[in-house]
Amino acid sequence: MKTKETVGKYKGYRRIIPSMTALLQFEAVARLRSFTQAASELGVTQAAVSKQIKLLEDNICAQLFYREHRGIRLSHEGQRLFDVISGSMQKIATVYDGIREGEAAQEIVLTTTAAFSQLRIMPRLTQLHVSVPGVQLRLATQLFVGELRNRDVDVVVRYGNGVWEDGRSEFLFNEEVFPVCAPLWLDRRGPVITLDELAEADLLDAEVTKEGWMTWQGWFKEQGVVSPKLHYSLRCNLYTDTIQAALHGHGVALGWGRLLDYFLDSGQLVRLTTFVVKPRDAYYIVVPHGRIETASTRALIEWLREPFAVEK
Repeated sequence: MKTKETVGKYKGYRRIIPSMTALLQFEAVARLRSFTQAASELGVTQAAVSKQIKLLEDNICAQLFYREHRGIRLSHEGQRLFDVISGSMQKIATVYDGIREGEAAQEIVLTTTAAFSQLRIMPRLTQLHVSVPGVQLRLATQLFVGELRNRDVDVVVRYGNGVWEDGRSEFLFNEEVFPVCAPLWLDRRGPVITLDELAEADLLDAEVTKEGWMTWQGWFKEQGVVSPKLHYSLRCNLYTDTIQAALHGHGVALGWGRLLDYFLDSGQLVRLTTFVVKPRDAYYIVVPHGRIETASTRALIEWLREPFAVEK
């Protein structure tokens, strides 16, 4: 039975927030930074979205977006509103999904690059189920991790400087880059001592990516060797392919230590020299704005930090 107090409160909310549709469409436009993409996601016309945003702006007497030549950006008032709405909508969605699918479901959507997923996560899945029992992990791998426009993502692993506008970042770990090869190649070729000897070895290289992936040219430059004459055995688009080639004894790859700890600890790969580059960038965990960090999410983040240890 509705009391006079609850009826008055309900009317008060309707007076302050005249249209939940406008708020939902505002959230989509603000998240996607596009009226067109928001309309497509919501299944309505762009004109309908623009009308709802205009209704909202008229109601609160403030401009929510600045229309610019290459797109739109949130105004100060728009950012304030988006921060609250995105968090509130995510909380509602989380509770709704929990009720609909059962509270036992703990699926966590983790977005990483294919290299991070294949080289660091896959060999350690058994450890994950020991460390975080009951967790249901869904991996959403990409060639590189770009802007977070998928509302279903819970956690993202990124490599960079830790400054991103689409989520809250948390330091994961630093990185070291050094030459690696299979014991088979080392037995056949013999030890490599100097940088000149390394430049003449069978080098396996991968293309640079938008996330600042290092090539052999960049690595040698960090060693103070400018424009060296390098001997490439194989060049690949994907870093994972260079590691597969190294595992099969075809040459020397640049080893990103945090990605290859399983292969180094198991002896499938070995460090070829003592030369190393320590990049300024690092790995970070990013939790998208509005996403709730659950106990399972926190346990997954802590597991990602754990070093791999091969049982012997």
